[in-house]
Amino acid sequence: MPLIPLRFRPGINREGTDYSNEGGWYDANLVRFRKGYAEKIGGWIKESVNSFKGSCRALHAWVDLRGTKWTALGTHLKYYVIEGATFHDITPIRSTTSAGDATFAATNGSSTLTVTDTDHGAVQNDFVTFSSAASLGGLITATVLNQEYQIATIPSSSTYTITAKDTDGAEVTANSSDSGNGGGSTVAAYQLNTGLDDYVESTGWGAGLWGGGTWGSLTTLGFTNQLRLWSQDNFGEDLLMNPRQGGIFYWDVSDSYTTVQRAVNLTSETGANLVPTVALQVITSDISRHLLAFGADPISDSARTGSVDPLFVCWCDQENLVEWEPKSTNTAGSFRLSAGSTIVGALRARQEILVWTDTAMYQISYVGTPYVFAPNLINEGTGLIGPKAAVSTPKGVYWADLDGFYVYNGSVEVVPCSVLYYVFNNFNKTQSYKVFAFSNSAFDEVGWFYCSGSSDEIDRYVVYNYEEQTWTIGQMARQAWMDEGVLRYPLATSSSGTIAASTGYLYQQENGNDADGSPMDNVYIESSDFDIGEGEEFQFIDKIIPDVDFIGTGNQPQINFVLKTRNYPGASLATNSTNDVTDSTEKLNVRARGRQAALRVQSDDDAAVTVRSGVGWRLGVSRLQVKPNGKR
Repeated sequence: MPLIPLRFRPGINREGTDYSNEGGWYDANLVRFRKGYAEKIGGWIKESVNSFKGSCRALHAWVDLRGTKWTALGTHLKYYVIEGATFHDITPIRSTTSAGDATFAATNGSSTLTVTDTDHGAVQNDFVTFSSAASLGGLITATVLNQEYQIATIPSSSTYTITAKDTDGAEVTANSSDSGNGGGSTVAAYQLNTGLDDYVESTGWGAGLWGGGTWGSLTTLGFTNQLRLWSQDNFGEDLLMNPRQGGIFYWDVSDSYTTVQRAVNLTSETGANLVPTVALQVITSDISRHLLAFGADPISDSARTGSVDPLFVCWCDQENLVEWEPKSTNTAGSFRLSAGSTIVGALRARQEILVWTDTAMYQISYVGTPYVFAPNLINEGTGLIGPKAAVSTPKGVYWADLDGFYVYNGSVEVVPCSVLYYVFNNFNKTQSYKVFAFSNSAFDEVGWFYCSGSSDEIDRYVVYNYEEQTWTIGQMARQAWMDEGVLRYPLATSSSGTIAASTGYLYQQENGNDADGSPMDNVYIESSDFDIGEGEEFQFIDKIIPDVDFIGTGNQPQINFVLKTRNYPGASLATNSTNDVTDSTEKLNVRARGRQAALRVQSDDDAAVTVRSGVGWRLGVSRLQVKPNGKR
């Protein structure tokens, strides 16, 4: 009896039905295609045991002039630079009070302290650090007060509350002796206002942080209440960062050689002249050494307006970060794009900067004096799904819009996608600004992490292999990604917890075969239906000869071959057999009858079975022994 080889077409195809995709793969999770064959993706481990506060949506790595490797990480609560395994909080200080401007009030039996500071400008979840405060007289000592706190509530524009704690983070309850106010020397240093962890597009009443400040107060600049997204870039060895719709901040590496300092607003640097006070994004031109600000506030009456102009692009004088006033003696300048209503995102590519509005794509090139930079409309009718949804690769720039995927390599082309309907039919459009593109250059892959229709946080990904032109899908919670380069492995982040107290970790992706020390769960790939001839006859399958290559150092590697059948396309697939396959399995004896069949290969990675950790696998061409079994 002849054996039938199972040579499935590489890639996942969800554009048709199970039956119409005969000879292909239909579903997968945590599986990629390489050289035409399916294999389990690489695992991940924590880059460091240290965690960060907030949901990270920005990663950036570089090497300073001393050869020190740095990683920058921006969350909705904080901004960090990482040196080795050490996380340094460099979140800028928004304002610092004069001595005695901030006072405390405690209630006997409560850990809640009310802080009074006129026009404090804080929002819920902001961070403030107190110094030089005196004891309130009882358990609320100077040591309890003089540290960093996260603001719990905002009763008014002049008051807010914090929860008293000791230096280990345990709550401290005031007693009857805590009747003081902290003395006349207390200084409060307020960090940059925290951002949102969800995107809320709104106008009118919702234009401010609704519920985050006092009634009717607007605490953000611009036209929408934005998800906190950071853009960052280097200017030489130094770091520039910009929270979307916020200011431009600067971190000098050399100032932090001994003690790491906080980033500062570029407007406060010596010689600063008409530096933008708000912007949607910043990018450094690596050709001309200009810093460009997208969606910045324009100049009016010799001053910045303080309000985002969503299509305005400006840049500083060459090699001069603090000079932004266009003069005949410098190269600072600006222009305004015409297509669309707002700049969504920008990306530095080869010898050019690409900019997407909500309806168009521009190329910005350095042309020298007198114009310095010139925009060129590349495509109208195609926008960008979110500010982070584009990525540069050796094969061009790939990006996503709400109607599909595109590539630019001198011209704009649609990338044919075999999972397009699957992705966008179950997609949370309200959180499209969380979508981010990533590159995994070691495997010739680009991809996008996104929120499925029922989720407000990223829970899925779609990946395209641009060399083999195959697609795959899966489920994974990641919020930012950085390809290998400065660092050995791709880095990605994941956070969990409440908006106020979420905790995140950095992970080395493609490191080993496990999920941070545990076997990877729910790894599978499933074929579309296949039949004999045109499906007129029933078929009987009594043998499978598996072809699997196990990878890694795990003990007793094992996966499952699951055979499913049904008689008609409209019927449900029924599982006929589930068989374990090890590195010594020669054949599987099965008994399955039906007009159509499907094969599912899955990792039997039960976390309790530790002997299966460290195992990867790659499929070859398995074979079935099949014979006709009648028409009834």
